[in-house]
Amino acid sequence: AEIGNNDATMNWLKNFVRPKLRELVGGQREVPENLWHKCTACGQMIFHRDLEKNLYVCQHCGHHMRLGADARLDLLFDEDSYETIEIPDVIADPLKFKDLKRYADRLKEARAKTGIKDALKVAFGTMGGNDTVVAVLDFAFMGGSMGLAVGEGLLIAARQAVSRHAPLVVIPSSGGARMQEGIHSLMQMARSSIAVDEVKQAGLPYIVVLTDPTTGGVTASFAMLGDVAIAEPGSVIGFAGRRVIEQTIRETLPEGFQCAEYLLEHGMVDMVVPRNALRDTLVRVIDLLMNKVIDVPDMPGLRPEPALEAMVLQPEASLTGEAEQIVLPPPPDAEPPKPEPKALDEAQPGSPTIEHEPDKKSP
Repeated sequence: AEIGNNDATMNWLKNFVRPKLRELVGGQREVPENLWHKCTACGQMIFHRDLEKNLYVCQHCGHHMRLGADARLDLLFDEDSYETIEIPDVIADPLKFKDLKRYADRLKEARAKTGIKDALKVAFGTMGGNDTVVAVLDFAFMGGSMGLAVGEGLLIAARQAVSRHAPLVVIPSSGGARMQEGIHSLMQMARSSIAVDEVKQAGLPYIVVLTDPTTGGVTASFAMLGDVAIAEPGSVIGFAGRRVIEQTIRETLPEGFQCAEYLLEHGMVDMVVPRNALRDTLVRVIDLLMNKVIDVPDMPGLRPEPALEAMVLQPEASLTGEAEQIVLPPPPDAEPPKPEPKALDEAQPGSPTIEHEPDKKSP
């Protein structure tokens, strides 16, 4: 009986008295997770609201962190102006692949984690008033790898752009082809290239925004076929990894190899644009490629080129019947023209003049 009374007393203290005391004292509250994020580049801790306000760019070192597909679409499109385009279902596991886990189970886990069906998301909307189709790869879904669903989505995006007469913007963030689908994933390299060609055949702009990372079969196909190639600062862009290349050629690669700035210097990328200026830059580029008359300010990250100014050839000839010629200025590094020597009959200043008498002819 005493043992039963003790158990009842302990339960009463545990279930009734302790919660009441916690309410009076103000016990520990449940602290939400992910309030602070650590920058992978500099190691600084950043409050989540500051990170969201700064578009997931480190305020200490400027490192551009990865963005999900939904965040990308919200960043680029006009407010409440886009709708997602449904991608048809494809064969989920064509090879019945299994390593440590079954491929079908990996797909279920990735879908539950990200809330999307596969790595690619396609949307149509307005960007600066321009109708635009955007296809975004989400690295959080199995490393943004390209399989049957991604190839199908790129084909859908290209045909939507052609049917709506809109430019196509693709934003890759991928480790390459998806190994669990074997040859089926490699065939998407050719399929995605055909999709890009359909857009170009229609005379529409195809713009690629290279983000971190863009590697493997994605780089070897649609990611490097853009009419304009834009990259985010510090993005890793290449085919094979740095370590694999160094082991293969047995050489040490230069510092910054495969980063966006290195590719800009070597002509593989047209411009490197910070994330906060990306939308405005895309709007200007689309306006230009769609032949809209606009006032174009300086674009951030664009390589400076010497401007060639020419006088416009007048369509009508002058009264003498001779048309004016186009005059181009000399290049910046050209030497100034040397003055022409003066005529012999022109007297030099300070030199004595000699008068010649005419020859007298005999009568």
